[in-house]
Amino acid sequence: VQLVESGGGEVQPGGSLRLSCVASGFIFKNYDMTWVRQGPGKGPEWISLINRGGGRTQYQDSVKGRFTISRDDAKNTLYLQMSNLKPEDTGLYYCARGWGAGRDYRGQGTQVTVSS
Repeated sequence: VQLVESGGGEVQPGGSLRLSCVASGFIFKNYDMTWVRQGPGKGPEWISLINRGGGRTQYQDSVKGRFTISRDDAKNTLYLQMSNLKPEDTGLYYCARGWGAGRDYRGQGTQVTVSS
């Protein structure tokens, strides 16, 4: 199992980024997927999840209305479109297979820094 994130970077408040997570080594379409964020000095926090098939999504209140999770099963890729970014969105973002206590694999992550 391998999960490789990309798309992070440094952006000003109010800016946008699109994160990608390319999956390999398993049948991607059969799994729920989660985006997790770990801010500076904080523990990991799930911020969004999408079920297999993509028909159901959930978001933490802190990102609701600003972030959109999606998946392309033909490309084995998970996405996170982030807009109206705030300094508190700064952190390492990684994707994980599964959700909640069932998360079993994660990627190395991509750094997002929101700063003026």
